[in-house]
Amino acid sequence: MCSSDKACDRIVIRGIEFHGAHGVSEEEQAVGHRYAVDIEVITDLSVAGRTDSLEDTINYAAIVRLATTIGTTMRFRLMEALAQRIADAVLEQFGPDAVHVRVKKLLPPVKGVVEYAAVEICRTAPARDQTESSARS
Repeated sequence: MCSSDKACDRIVIRGIEFHGAHGVSEEEQAVGHRYAVDIEVITDLSVAGRTDSLEDTINYAAIVRLATTIGTTMRFRLMEALAQRIADAVLEQFGPDAVHVRVKKLLPPVKGVVEYAAVEICRTAPARDQTESSARS
């Protein structure tokens, strides 16, 4: 359940797909691969719920564009690095309390049949400036 001092509201985006040039081997980076990204943004949605205004929330279409741009224009050897870059960018550009990012490499190049290999990370916003909060008290 939600606690009164922390936001538990979230914007959930599932299945952002793109073709990206990521991987450990040179061949993977040259040929690229299909990826799917899931993002959950933890932020207080109460104002947007009351006002019904896009200005009072985080636009999920902008998050999709951001993740797709990072995934298609940058190169990473590891899915961990791709997930970290997406998480950092979401925190920096949209200012939520936290973000969860799951990056899935679809049909990875391994022996056997594997639907996907994935990494999932959770990152929180940097702590608010203590002097700022002290000055308000």
